[in-house]
Amino acid sequence: MSTDRVARPAARILLLDGAGRILLFRFDPSDRPPFWCTPGGAVDPGESYEDAARRELWEETGITADPGAEVAQRIVEFITIEGVPVWADERYFLVRTEAEAIDTAGHTALEQRVMRGWRWFTREEIAVQDEPIFPEDLLEMLAVLRA
Repeated sequence: MSTDRVARPAARILLLDGAGRILLFRFDPSDRPPFWCTPGGAVDPGESYEDAARRELWEETGITADPGAEVAQRIVEFITIEGVPVWADERYFLVRTEAEAIDTAGHTALEQRVMRGWRWFTREEIAVQDEPIFPEDLLEMLAVLRA
């Protein structure tokens, strides 16, 4: 891990609908090409990963649910939308929902500016998507969870 990066603990949600599709948000920042990402975000000071997952799920989708147990962890380096180089300790939580529509009213001003859309993806659609999807090994993560 680079020493010139800020530590960023983060909770991410693998949100699956009744048909087994996963929800991804499309980010369209001004300083890089568009990409898709799972819901989630930074853990606030004093907050557990589980509490952050519950909060992020509600803020980004309007869905209130128990995130359950952590199902995966990734340590990744990237530059945040705000331009901060970080190494992120990302913890993933699997949440299943029967919801088809989501409510983005809880998005922050930054999220409203850069999160330009959302959709439910099948595994087949992820495999052929031409814009980057994060985490990069999302299909492998989903395969492990399915097994």
